This record gives sequence, structure tokens and C-alpha cells, in this order.
Amino acid sequence: MSSSSPVLPMNSMGNERVDQRTCLICGDRATGLHYGIISCEGCKGFFKRSICNKRVYRCSRDKNCVMSRKQRNRCQYCRLLKCLQMGMNRKAIREDGMPGGRNKSIGPVQISEEEIERIMSGQEFEGEANMSWSNNGDSDHSSPGNGVSESNQPSPVSTPSSSRSVELNGFAALRDQYIGTPVSTHYQYLPHLFSYSAHSALVPPQTRSLDPQSHSLINQLVSAEDLEPLGTPMLIEDGYKVTQAELFALLCRLADELLFRQIAWIKKLPFFCELSIKDYTCLLSSTWQELILLSSLTVYSKQIFGDLADVTSKYSPSDDELHRFSEEGMEVMERLIYLFRKFNQLKVSNEEYACMKAINFLNQDIRGLTNASQLEQLNKRYWYVCQDFTEYKYPHQPNRFPDLMMCLPEIRYIAGKMVNVPLEQLPLLFKAVLHSCKTSVSKE
Repeated sequence: MSSSSPVLPMNSMGNERVDQRTCLICGDRATGLHYGIISCEGCKGFFKRSICNKRVYRCSRDKNCVMSRKQRNRCQYCRLLKCLQMGMNRKAIREDGMPGGRNKSIGPVQISEEEIERIMSGQEFEGEANMSWSNNGDSDHSSPGNGVSESNQPSPVSTPSSSRSVELNGFAALRDQYIGTPVSTHYQYLPHLFSYSAHSALVPPQTRSLDPQSHSLINQLVSAEDLEPLGTPMLIEDGYKVTQAELFALLCRLADELLFRQIAWIKKLPFFCELSIKDYTCLLSSTWQELILLSSLTVYSKQIFGDLADVTSKYSPSDDELHRFSEEGMEVMERLIYLFRKFNQLKVSNEEYACMKAINFLNQDIRGLTNASQLEQLNKRYWYVCQDFTEYKYPHQPNRFPDLMMCLPEIRYIAGKMVNVPLEQLPLLFKAVLHSCKTSVSKE
């Protein structure tokens, strides 16, 4: 395998996946850029109706309801709150509420908590006659799937790797509410993840045991992983100046080793004999960048954000390289820094990493698969296993499982965006990300 094989295909592989984005509000499949951010038709229409009709909602719970494709309609208050937190821009909506004519150049906004509170409480609309109060979900007929099951009970969160609903069978359903305080978002493009640390002491520990089947499957997944340190040399002498070509070559060698480990991992999977070689090839060719990114941010993070960061610190980009750094690169950089901080906060265990990796890999929405239904069943299996393990292992962190799952569509989105970053900009991108992440950790 040549040293450039895992990097050079980035401009040719996965072009079909660049457009497979997820809504930053509910995780459903996005249809484009609406009111400044990437979102689905359902959230686009909901935001427009809420702003145009000057609606004021109430949350009957703790103002931190879970947002997913299946549950987004259960609380209008929290849905609108997340729209604003994600950066949906009210100025991109025509005042008369009619379609067309909106300024498509208007991008996302980052507004203060005080301004959000004024909107959510109705102070922005004082003196206006058109006010409505609601505790119930707004039936959203503009998007398939209304988010409430036939029994009027909350549906489980959709698997990030699929827009299909996940039916619970055997494991406890995700809680309707998770005690926690929203983390103020510092990046206008980034998904808003909920924090569990602020009120974790309020959640009583649940004495329970891990399901024997979950225990067995978890052990099989962990056994398939190569958790040994990376073998690619990343040591550098003091005072040595690294060139762009040298750093790029090192990144290629690291990608080579990481890709080789993913290929070896596939052959050790407990379900290896259940799928065809054609499907494995299709899955790997579509997800290898995501798998490498996930492993770099978790099990290999000490080396990547330690040894590799030391190497990138010896690389000084030229003024021309800095000037040519693209907008795509800036967005990828912001998202990677945020995702690193989230993983650093969660301190993902090997068991959780193994489950997340399997869930991300078993993506039945990839084109060209011969047995998507079987992949869906496998995906559900490890979704439940991961939920069972996190609820058993971390009873004081009720938000932990949804937090982990919400990282997967972000990883997929970043991997899709990286195909648009020119190869010659990757050294500068890694230098900027690793420097920022290492600095933030040293300050903690």
C-alpha cells in the first residue's frame, strides 16, 4: 500500500456522501442551507412558522428536551430554543412570511443568552396581538414522520447513521428528559450538545446489572480492536524545522497505519461472517475516514494530540499558505476543535468507543449495499448494547448516551467536508487544530 493511498482518494472517494448531511436541530436528513444553517424541511418550516406567527411556547419539563427526528415535535419550546442556539437567522425570513425573496447571503448568527431569552419569553413580541401559547407538539406535516408513536409515547432517538426510527426491544427506552443545562455554544456552525455535569448530583444512582448479552457483545467488540500505541515514528529533534512536504508525508504514513488497522479490525468483528465481502468493501470505502477520525479523537488521542502536535509545532507555514487557507478548512478546524473538547469532556471508554465505531460503520444508508435490512438489525443491536452499557456504567450521567450518539453525525459531517479541503492545506489544518486543542487542555 503506498503512503499516499488513504489520503489521495479524498477528492475522488465519497463525493456522493458530501451532500448526505444531517439537520443540526434534530439529526434528520438535511435538505440544504435554511435561514443560515444546515437543516431539514421540518425544522425549516417550524422556525419560519414560529417567527412569522410570533409564537411563544412553554416547556412543561426542564427546558432541555431531547431533539431528534422522532421527538422534535413533542416540545415546541425546546425545538425553537435549539434553532436559535444553532444560529438560525430571523433576518433571513421575509417579514410577511411569504415564500421566496429571502436574502440567501444571510448566514448563521450567534446571539446572546439574553436575546434568546427575550425571544423565548415573548418580550420581543410585546404589543403584538398575534401570540399563542402551547404545551403540546406542533404537528409538522411538512416533513415525513411526526415524531410521536401511535401510542402517543415518545419514540427513541433515531440512529445517527440512519433516518429510520429505532424500535426499542429488550432495553430501557431513552428517558424523555435529561437533567442538565445547555452549554453555551461558542461556534455558530456547531451542534448544541447538552451538558450533564451541572446537575448530575440530582440524578439518583440506579442499581442495576449489565445485560449478559450486552456484556458478551461488548467484550467481542473490544477484543477486535488494536488498542496498542501507533507504530509510526512521531519524534523530532529540538530545533528542527519541519517542512510542509515532510509533515504531509507523516500524515500520509499515519493515515496508512490507521487505515490498515481498520481493515484488520473488520476481519475480527463478531458479525464478520454475517455480511458479504461486497458489503464490507462498500462500507469501508464509505466510512474509513470517519473511523480514522473517531479513533484519532479517542483511543489514539494521547499520541495524536501529544506526539503529532509536537511535530506540527515545528512546522511554520508561509504567508502564502496562510492566505490560501480556505473557508472549508476554517469550518473543519472549528468543528474538530469543538469535537475534541467534547470527547475530552466525556473521556470515552474503550467499550463506548468500540460500540460507537461499530454503529458508525454499520450504515445501512450507503449506496450499493446488497443487504441493508441486515445491516439495520446489526446497527440496532449495537445501539442498544451501547445504551445498556453507558446507563449501567455511568448511572450519574443520564445524558451520556445521547451525547455520544450526537457526536457520530458530527464526525460524519466533518469527514465529508474534509474532501473539499485541498491536500496542500492539510498540514496547516492539522497544525492549527492540534495547537488549539493542546493549548486548551493545558489550561484546564
